[in-house]
Amino acid sequence: MAGTPSSLVSGPSGGRAGRMLAGRARGAFVLRRVVRFAVSLAVLLVASFAMIHLIPGDPVRASLGPAAPVELIAARRAALGLDLPILDQLLTYVRNVLGGDFGTSFLTGEQVGDVIAARLPSTLALALSATVAALLAAVPLGMWAAIRTENGRNRGTEASFTSVTGAAVAVPEFFYSIALVTVFAIGLGWFPPAGRAGPESYVLPIVALAVAPTAMIARISRVETLRALGTDYIRLARAKRLPASRLYVRHVLPNTLTATLTVGGLLLSSLIAGSVLVEYVFAWPGLGMRVVESITQKDYPVAQGVILVYGAVVLVVNLLVDLLLGVVDPTSALKEI
Repeated sequence: MAGTPSSLVSGPSGGRAGRMLAGRARGAFVLRRVVRFAVSLAVLLVASFAMIHLIPGDPVRASLGPAAPVELIAARRAALGLDLPILDQLLTYVRNVLGGDFGTSFLTGEQVGDVIAARLPSTLALALSATVAALLAAVPLGMWAAIRTENGRNRGTEASFTSVTGAAVAVPEFFYSIALVTVFAIGLGWFPPAGRAGPESYVLPIVALAVAPTAMIARISRVETLRALGTDYIRLARAKRLPASRLYVRHVLPNTLTATLTVGGLLLSSLIAGSVLVEYVFAWPGLGMRVVESITQKDYPVAQGVILVYGAVVLVVNLLVDLLLGVVDPTSALKEI
């Protein structure tokens, strides 16, 4: 099985030197990830600030309409700080965001932070549920396909698996959403077509978000399982005639999780950002629905704040996945020495 950092760095002499080297490697690994996160967050802040300045024309006039009085436009620009030098605007924006102030909606006068706080839990609940559902379905499916097709056996199963999962990955979530609503909500009436009104209202949005990730993770899980099945320690375990449940669950599964967790973390990030259209189809009361409304209604502070939060959540998820992989596979820290 995969060795631990201490076993890799300590030979027959072993001891404290190996543990110290492993500890320093872990510390450097965590420090690099945190520094990378901080730099990425700084870039995200600057990019979100620049967004409103890259809009052609005057965003305030665009939001208030061409008939808005000049005095009202000037007052709104002053309230937003858009009449200040660009560097002062950037510093003010960063200071406000770090203090939890994302600005005020052009249309409703609500604090953008309040809008985000009210809607972010719905988006996270949907994305997390879809990720968990995808992992729970994909890992056993990929392992089953690997066991069935090991050493070139069952070519028909392999062809069917690769064809179906490849097609599932290629279809966008928006199409799944419309198809599920048409068949299971409108046609059969099994689930509500829109809104968040109970456990049954989660089913169709979760399925729409989880189908493509399930197929992708299943393909990766199959490849990793086949790799694990070809290792010497699995051959030894089979020679000892271990029960199938113990062989696959205790010896094969842990060695497929590194790649699976990496892809799962990346998919969670993409599902958080990619839930926009799914939320729109199902009228889900999350950030995706709100950002579509804010863009179509030219409510730029809300769009700016929501996009910033989306980016920050993705960065946090990626950081947590990196740190989790450092725990699950400690050799990853030593590989970067």
